[in-house]
Amino acid sequence: MKIKALAAEFIGTFMLTASVLGAAFYSFGAPAGAAGILGVAFSIGITVLVLARSIGHISGGHYNPAVTLGLVAGGRFEIGDALPYIVAQCLGAIAATAVFATIGHAPATYAANGYGSLSMINASLSSVLIIEALLTAFFLIVIMGVTRASAPAGFAPLAIGLTLTAIHLMSIPVSNTSVNPARSLGPALFAGGEALSQLWVFWAAPIAGAVIGALAYRWLDE
Repeated sequence: MKIKALAAEFIGTFMLTASVLGAAFYSFGAPAGAAGILGVAFSIGITVLVLARSIGHISGGHYNPAVTLGLVAGGRFEIGDALPYIVAQCLGAIAATAVFATIGHAPATYAANGYGSLSMINASLSSVLIIEALLTAFFLIVIMGVTRASAPAGFAPLAIGLTLTAIHLMSIPVSNTSVNPARSLGPALFAGGEALSQLWVFWAAPIAGAVIGALAYRWLDE
């Protein structure tokens, strides 16, 4: 395991989490007008696109424990390397949340994921479990498809970034969009209370969805 790969995963997950939190914390109340859900969705999509193009080659550009475990299930990543990647990703997300806690003016929930009162539409637990698992499965199908050996060169970052944008447009009102356990971990730790008690959902559903999506792609591409 190369330390540079772990550093890249830390930096990438830091910036991914920052792209969500910065847009979510500040863009809704901006004097020039709220960027809103569209702004948050494009913030993370563009960030992932440029990260994949700039440092993705160093570590593979996972920035997400669900992606790492999905790629293990899909036969694209060694299981022995998964835990160090996940630790680096979680530390990156926590560090990003700490930066915004220091900057201040963060909402009490720290843009945590959740159901019930933590959901914009007061979505139920079952609704959140379904959408998080389904969209993470879709995400892994796209990732594995655009990174296959025969895929056109250079298009994977664009496809992955736009997919993540679409996922956020679809699910921010339901769960505040996770599809990434590390992204959920950082805000939940700082918000505490209900957000922290619901954190298990945003590990269980994305990981299950990622494994299902990876296995489905392997079946489709046989």
